[in-house]
Amino acid sequence: MNRLGASASTRWIVGVLVGLFFLVPLVSTLLFTFSDNATGGFTLAHWAGLFDPAKASLYQPIWVGLGNSLILAVVTVAIVLFVLAPTMVLVNLRHPRLRPVFEFVVLLPISIPAIVLVVGLAPIYLQIGRMVGTGAWTLAFAYGVTVLPFAYRSIQASMDAVDMRTLSEAGRTLGAGWPTILLRVLAPNLRQGLLAASLISVAVVLGEFTIASLLNRQVFQTGILVVSKIDGYSSAMFTLLALVLVFLLLLVIGRVGRGRPGRTRS
Repeated sequence: MNRLGASASTRWIVGVLVGLFFLVPLVSTLLFTFSDNATGGFTLAHWAGLFDPAKASLYQPIWVGLGNSLILAVVTVAIVLFVLAPTMVLVNLRHPRLRPVFEFVVLLPISIPAIVLVVGLAPIYLQIGRMVGTGAWTLAFAYGVTVLPFAYRSIQASMDAVDMRTLSEAGRTLGAGWPTILLRVLAPNLRQGLLAASLISVAVVLGEFTIASLLNRQVFQTGILVVSKIDGYSSAMFTLLALVLVFLLLLVIGRVGRGRPGRTRS
């Protein structure tokens, strides 16, 4: 009987091609940051310049944008964990018939280009600016919409792997209220999905440019654009550092998501 699955050699070829697709641009960018136009060789001067006090004013837009992006990441993750996740639990447990409609609405933003979203969000942000100001943190409302499809898939995968109805009914039988059930019964069993959704939200916030630029908010990516017009090496270095930060977050969240050795979930 012939197997329908791909052979080991095919998987290796596909894996190498995909790896090169991501690795070649990263290595090229890294080599660019070490290049010396004067001698044609390599130098550490560009990386050393990151610690040069004389260039502090040059990097100011990036540091301000990074601070704003980190605040946005925290607020966006809070929207995912405290608005999206409880709503998904409610739909799955109390209103399962609404799940197809809810899923369609949540996944809709992935099919809408960011520039089209801005056209609809601009009048809303005009009113938001009048009520609460034009701080960069207000972008979290738009980013909360942008990350919905990715966060939904991560959380829903964990929900499908857990018998939430049995767990919630057991908690109710023992006298626990819904807040306790959410935080102490369901959340630990959905930890991996929640952590994955949080990571994706952080990655989207750190990498988003279109919405912030068109709504005139200063974030990490807009700061890199400003600096790139003056010093292309600095923008490339900060881009690589941002990728390393996201990769480290992935490792940390993956480690936390596995839990402590020898511990079983109820």
